[in-house]
Amino acid sequence: MLLLKPGCECCNKDLPPDTAEARICSFECTFCASCAESILKGTCPNCGGELIARPRRPANKLSNYPASTERVFNPAGCGHAV
Repeated sequence: MLLLKPGCECCNKDLPPDTAEARICSFECTFCASCAESILKGTCPNCGGELIARPRRPANKLSNYPASTERVFNPAGCGHAV
């Protein structure tokens, strides 16, 4: 099951489980659409994989299958100064 991480690894923007703005790679590294497209050019800086739209979990399933609360923030990996 997808973790649905709560934020962009590059800019730390909130990415709630129902947003269409989240992008992920096959390892579930998570980025906002803006960073994924403009900075990362569709490629995960961690593994080199393709970044695609993250599926949204239906609201009625979130109570039994909640999104992750573990935030990963690594701006240095995205070309930002720490």
